[in-house]
Amino acid sequence: MGSTAGMPGVGREADGVRRNVSDAVGVGVLGACAAWAMITAAARDGRPEGMLLAVLAVTAGHAAGRIFGALAPVVAPCAGALAGLALVLTVPDLAPGPAVLSPLGHAGATAALLTLSTGAACCAAWAAAPAARLALRVLAAGITVTAGALGSVAGVVACAAVLLGSLAAGRMRRRGLGVTGLAVAAVLIAGGTWAVAGNALPRGLAAAAEDQLTPQRVALWHDALRMAREEPALGVGPGRFGTAGTLAVQPLPQETTPHSAPLQLAAEQGVIGAALLVAVFGWVLYALWRSRRPTPVVLTAGAALTAVAALASVGNALSFTAVSVGAGLLTGLATARPLHEEAPECTLPSRARDDRLTA
Repeated sequence: MGSTAGMPGVGREADGVRRNVSDAVGVGVLGACAAWAMITAAARDGRPEGMLLAVLAVTAGHAAGRIFGALAPVVAPCAGALAGLALVLTVPDLAPGPAVLSPLGHAGATAALLTLSTGAACCAAWAAAPAARLALRVLAAGITVTAGALGSVAGVVACAAVLLGSLAAGRMRRRGLGVTGLAVAAVLIAGGTWAVAGNALPRGLAAAAEDQLTPQRVALWHDALRMAREEPALGVGPGRFGTAGTLAVQPLPQETTPHSAPLQLAAEQGVIGAALLVAVFGWVLYALWRSRRPTPVVLTAGAALTAVAALASVGNALSFTAVSVGAGLLTGLATARPLHEEAPECTLPSRARDDRLTA
């Protein structure tokens, strides 16, 4: 591999092959999500609009991120961070209130948007010159403080995790290990959600989890898992959780989702629907791993997207179009190829070059 490092033409050709493979995988996975939603909707008289809108939002955000990330690798993520923060502050429905149980509903969307904004600010910091890096990290810290001021505990935890993970990313020599760690973290969180829904935890741990998650949410998860077991092939149909669940006939505020993306897809679109959701996240990590951007930028974006995946596993974050657009935008920014090569001193210390050429 050492011989290709000094041959720009060979490097550009290999880069083009990597990008083509990553893009083809993304198109295939997102297209399969849309197609499967249509199939299950036709079979179960469901409503596929929500899934189709989510696919469109991710696609549009990703395309915009690739374009603006290529044109302005520092300004674009900084603008995205400020836009996400402004959206949370100016749209009243996104602000978590006392009647919302975090991370249910709007509180989950608030935490997710602030997490994406923190990730974008940290990505901008790694792509910027050393003189501007501190200011951008102060912006990321300010977004974390804003989450606390809004009363979003989940937002504070997620934003702080992204900020600390971004600082640690600068010391990592190989992005493959970091991406693997993010994948393991996402699997553990999603697995914990399924364990709670299936009563697979020890009694003491299950009681503690129910206290934190609230009995209503745990009951919704039980209902979703029951549907997935009864209709494992096609599910009950997209958008039909609120009418097909046993909780729909109880004197409780009607819930249209179980407040867990994996469980919702399993309940409404069967095993294949849940598998496609996993495939989408897998494609995101694969695209980041194959990206030509500096390793700290890639791992920072991966940390933010993994935090959003965690929020989506235990909340309703992905039901908001702004979150889907933001996730696609951050992925696009982290996988874009800037028109001008980024300076080595803005990428990594000389002792810690990324391993993108060996990927």
